[in-house]
Amino acid sequence: MTTPDPIFVDPRLARLYDAFDDDRGDLDLYVGLAERFGARTVLDVGCGTGVLALQLAGRGLHVTGVDPAAASLEVARAKPVTPAGGGSVTWIEGGAEVVAGLGLAADLATMTGNVAQVFTTDADWAEALAAVRDALRPGGRLVFETRVPQRQAWLGWTREHRSIRRDIPGVGPVEMWNDLLEVALPYVTFQGSYRFPPGMLPDGDVVTSVSTLRFRERDEIEASLRTAGFEVDEVLDAPDRPGLEWVFVARRR
Repeated sequence: MTTPDPIFVDPRLARLYDAFDDDRGDLDLYVGLAERFGARTVLDVGCGTGVLALQLAGRGLHVTGVDPAAASLEVARAKPVTPAGGGSVTWIEGGAEVVAGLGLAADLATMTGNVAQVFTTDADWAEALAAVRDALRPGGRLVFETRVPQRQAWLGWTREHRSIRRDIPGVGPVEMWNDLLEVALPYVTFQGSYRFPPGMLPDGDVVTSVSTLRFRERDEIEASLRTAGFEVDEVLDAPDRPGLEWVFVARRR
């Protein structure tokens, strides 16, 4: 089982996630693909604070949002569901091991953001793919994104390139920055730091979250999908990060 990073499990940080990731134009592609495929039921793996799940529910789809981080799900559950045409969201706490036991036959499964890259071992990635396959109906599709290693996205994961300040309701001004800790391909480790207003926290003003992502090559990903029982239908360019990410569209055999 993959252990989620502190940004997702620490309640102090989970409540900040949406404020610092407030441009979710990347999700438009997923919403469009759900419409294109005529999906009615969706499994959102690593749903986090529920942004995509709620967008899909608002369009009348029935979504199962799965995430191992209880703090992120608490944020998601607190958001209003405004479905059109009877959409809904079911929130499930857990990782790949629970997906396999949900008894779903979903039309579509999604993994947005960094989700596909948090499975750093071959075994965890294979387990996740197998569980998602079992949760899809025959012909159902899995869509996920992953960064192109050659574009070296991690070069921008430094305080010089990424330092943001947000005014958080009930908290006040919070500053966030990244520090690149290690590049040992295919693994990249970085740290996010969050400086809270002075005196707000009992254990210092800065809370940190260390993350490690795996950068897989395209042929490696395609081979893993075939092994897991998928056919790769398309590999799209992420419209919000052109040339920087692959978006895989795979169909369950």
